[in-house]
Amino acid sequence: MGRYSRILALGTALCAFTSTAAMADLVKIGVLAPLTGPTASDGEEFVRGAQLAAKEANESGGIAGHTFEVVTADVVDHSAANVTSAVERLLGTEGVHIILTGYASLSMFEVELMAEANMPYIAAGPSPQFAAIVSGDPGAYDCCWSFTADFKGYETDVTPTIEALSAAGHFPLNNKTVAIISSDNPYSKTISEGMKTAFGDAGWTVTVDELVPFGPVGDWRPILAKVRENPPDVVINTDYIPSNAALFTNQFREDPTDSVVFLQYAPLVPEFVELTKENSNGVLYNAIGATLDVDAWPRGQEVARKYKDEYGVASGAYGTGLYEMTTVYFEALEKVGDPTDHEAIGKAIGETKRPITSGFLEFDPATHVARQGNDHVPVTFFQIQDGAGVMISPEKFKSGDFKKPVWMSE
Repeated sequence: MGRYSRILALGTALCAFTSTAAMADLVKIGVLAPLTGPTASDGEEFVRGAQLAAKEANESGGIAGHTFEVVTADVVDHSAANVTSAVERLLGTEGVHIILTGYASLSMFEVELMAEANMPYIAAGPSPQFAAIVSGDPGAYDCCWSFTADFKGYETDVTPTIEALSAAGHFPLNNKTVAIISSDNPYSKTISEGMKTAFGDAGWTVTVDELVPFGPVGDWRPILAKVRENPPDVVINTDYIPSNAALFTNQFREDPTDSVVFLQYAPLVPEFVELTKENSNGVLYNAIGATLDVDAWPRGQEVARKYKDEYGVASGAYGTGLYEMTTVYFEALEKVGDPTDHEAIGKAIGETKRPITSGFLEFDPATHVARQGNDHVPVTFFQIQDGAGVMISPEKFKSGDFKKPVWMSE
């Protein structure tokens, strides 16, 4: 069975984990996910993470007298029409009392729909867009919470990290130049614009500044030709679609420049390494919300192990993330007792303060966004080494050290 067929099967099967005796107390957990389209590999993780948590809860006798079933709706390409249709489907499904997603729309407009319906909603989409909606009137959005922490570190932390690696002797910065390529969507574009500001403030020069249309990219060679005209110290691509980032990496390696390569998010998805194989060894990336599968963070190791034991593959950020979102809901339900009391459930979710796979979860009451920082949810930096991501920063969580990529000169 092909990958997309497997994902569609997940969506249509509705992933029930209930006993006949408990059907009267059944709560449905809605999951918005790209079950088809270019980010379907992420969508598969969304569903699996929620499935695993629901299965565990049901096997332990349920929560507050309730058992659980996961139901899904396909957001396909994250367009407004497809996200709206998927949201309406879940809001119209009897028994749905919580909706979760890794990301649905990239503008987070669906938060307004959830607030109108008073539906508890936990999302891990772009936090700047989420905060912009909620911060005007936080009390009107007590239903809705951003599992993804503040994105500011995506914009600001790459520059000092690159400079620190150079200062440690891993590579020279010949002229402090950077090529920045992005995709025309709110996630990628917001981050790339912030990066440009951060690099400029630190005295760097942007040699290439390219924005490609959102969606599948068939050929990066024209842009890479521009990069090679004046080889920069650093090449950055913030297109988060794994297949796009993989093609970029493979085509960069056809004639690489003597540059550090940094990619936004995509290498977190197992599909990326499958598509690049050894070509991606040496690539840098970071994450706000990555699983801290390191000795220093037992919660991350525990959930990562559960996921791999259940599905036979390692989780990216979203399998473990949706597992944790579901357990956050379970804790709120245990506190409130009544799944139909959406107002109380939403407020209980917002009171969460505990370790999760990606750090320590606590929400900012002014934005409903998870707090970011080394004592909350850190910005973690990775390098692909021998086909796997090795966490090289921050020091508190690192599992290895930076290795100079083979394409860079000695």
